[in-house]
Amino acid sequence: MSHSVTTATTTTSPGGEGLNLGYTRTIPGVLKLGQTLALLVALLCVSCVRGWPSWAAFQFFQVVVLWFLVAFLVFLLMHVCRVQRKMPCINWPLTEFFHYSVGSVLLFIGSVVGAVKCGGVSALVVGSVFGFIATFLMVINLWTSYSVACGTQPGASV
Repeated sequence: MSHSVTTATTTTSPGGEGLNLGYTRTIPGVLKLGQTLALLVALLCVSCVRGWPSWAAFQFFQVVVLWFLVAFLVFLLMHVCRVQRKMPCINWPLTEFFHYSVGSVLLFIGSVVGAVKCGGVSALVVGSVFGFIATFLMVINLWTSYSVACGTQPGASV
């Protein structure tokens, strides 16, 4: 009778299963927090004003800001809770890259339209300025994530 013994060695990384709160101290984490804060301030400024000079312009701005605020919160929670490890079938860097590409264009358009149509209402001006700040942070995040999403792979021949 033959017997075989199989041994398995498992290694765990520090903090492998818990929350990844260290992500909020990295450059992408700080950028996501800054974008979330800027979009939250822009949304509050635009939402608290009564009697918009241009209803359609600020409805567009509000929808774009709200959509990307929710998306940034989802991406931030995804990184903090390490969801991307549990769903490897999705290319998360490429997903975020496309999100930042579309978001920076739409948020820039919304901020420009909001700045043009503000009619001298100071809260709308501040909302548009924070929209520009969020756009700037989104472009920086897009630029830093480009090498991860679209850069050459480490074994690929050039």
